[in-house]
Amino acid sequence: MKKVDFKKLHELSPFEVKDLLIKTAQTSFSKKGKKYDKYLNAGRGNPNFFNTIVREAFVIFSNFAVHLAASKSEFADVAFRLDKENIYKEFQDYINEIKDNKAADFLKNAIDFAIKEYKFEEDEFVFEFADAALGDFYPMPPRIFPHVETIVTKYLEQILCPDKKLVKGEYDVFATEGATAAMIYIFNSLKYNNLVTPKDKIAIITPIFSPYLEIPKLHEFQLEEIFIEGDEFNEWQIPDSEIEKLKDPSIKALYMVNPTNPTSIAINDKTLKKITDIVEKDRKDLIVITDTVYSNFIDGFHSVIKEIPKNTICVYSYSKYFGVTGYRLGVIMLHEDCIIDKLIKDLPEEIQEEIDKRYLSITTEPRKIKFIDRLEMDSRDSALAHTGGLSCPLQVIMALFSLYDIIDVKKDYKKEIHGILVKRITNLYENLHLKIPNEKDNTYYYALIDIKELAKQEYSLEFAEHLTKNVDILEFLFKLAEEKFVVCLPGEGFKGPNYSLRVSLANLIVDDYMKIGKAIKEVLNDYHKEFKD
Repeated sequence: MKKVDFKKLHELSPFEVKDLLIKTAQTSFSKKGKKYDKYLNAGRGNPNFFNTIVREAFVIFSNFAVHLAASKSEFADVAFRLDKENIYKEFQDYINEIKDNKAADFLKNAIDFAIKEYKFEEDEFVFEFADAALGDFYPMPPRIFPHVETIVTKYLEQILCPDKKLVKGEYDVFATEGATAAMIYIFNSLKYNNLVTPKDKIAIITPIFSPYLEIPKLHEFQLEEIFIEGDEFNEWQIPDSEIEKLKDPSIKALYMVNPTNPTSIAINDKTLKKITDIVEKDRKDLIVITDTVYSNFIDGFHSVIKEIPKNTICVYSYSKYFGVTGYRLGVIMLHEDCIIDKLIKDLPEEIQEEIDKRYLSITTEPRKIKFIDRLEMDSRDSALAHTGGLSCPLQVIMALFSLYDIIDVKKDYKKEIHGILVKRITNLYENLHLKIPNEKDNTYYYALIDIKELAKQEYSLEFAEHLTKNVDILEFLFKLAEEKFVVCLPGEGFKGPNYSLRVSLANLIVDDYMKIGKAIKEVLNDYHKEFKD
């Protein structure tokens, strides 16, 4: 490709660039990839690992619900809605007939654990699950099923706080179609409720997942982005001078992914304390939006919702840890005394009257609707709020994944996943001659490789400066794709270093990362040879 072409490509999302890189790698591989067994796409964060036992347990439970309904019908292929009475006993009879099956044992234990631990009424709980598994009725209430909400909240409490205790008070949950839908719903509801308006400022901790840089700039939001930049040379933690930016009263919200993507690090307690102090002393009205999808991958993870729960909108997705990106399982969690409800009540009367019109078809008292419920209503443009909510069967499997992790007190599944990622990052970094990042507070899910720093380390500062001045990073990536059949994403698209690339450690086998490390080094060496000549 001509260098002039790269200028336009820099304007694209890295995920759009990725598609061009894939096409380049595939085309080149088909022509000259004889000594290679495949091209390697390290651009996707979709994991190639997934949990099996919960999937099998969900199938068993679904079969139970169908079997029970069919057994009570006189028709061949038609059944009717289940009865609640004695359904727990019906489940026990069914599950006890399944012998020597690990998934069936888990399912039985999970149901009994939830009943005992959370004091559920047996028939109420099993009926909710069975009716939901059949998917024969709308989600009711549409935001989330009551028993599912209890289980999911307990699960989030376990993975978001090191001492497994959230601040005193209750939390409300809205089940969504993954974290992607959650973020769209949040921004839309903030806009509909006049909490963010065009030209308002939103602070973003960077580097960050690139679509989160793109959402605020969309025409429907038109927000001004204030970047809170992590320090590459201090394990991507945030300098005090950057945190101080949050004292600006014109900043309406703070937006973060923690643990981070693409830098794979948890924001440390020291930084969280500084953010907390600013919110409590100077910015009591600041809305904090945090994506916690990678929280499972770190021992003792500490979310900002523990420190400033009333200011925090917490988003979580089951996608990465359990390998369910195709299921689209996500949640939004808010404290019952969320600051957003107060901010809405404090709006000028004329603005509140305008907002009221949006919800008058749902209730005669729109001002009593909490923000968590507005999120669900707005997800269906309010007029179809009664049909909102995550699909019923998906809520069941979400609850089962939650129970699986709660019951797994030794965290054997977590250890297995972590072991896989450790092997992958070890292969990558050893072949790049780089020191593996500190294991503490690191997910090892992605690697952000600063090619300029690598060039300086391997060769010289002079070469590193020559490379960055004369070779576009996209040229480097296309050369990597065309000659080595390896696809990585440009780090600049995540607001990372301009001359960096992101490698996903989630979606290829262990040995592939050895090849990727070698390929990056070979391309760098080719440029160094040209430099010497």
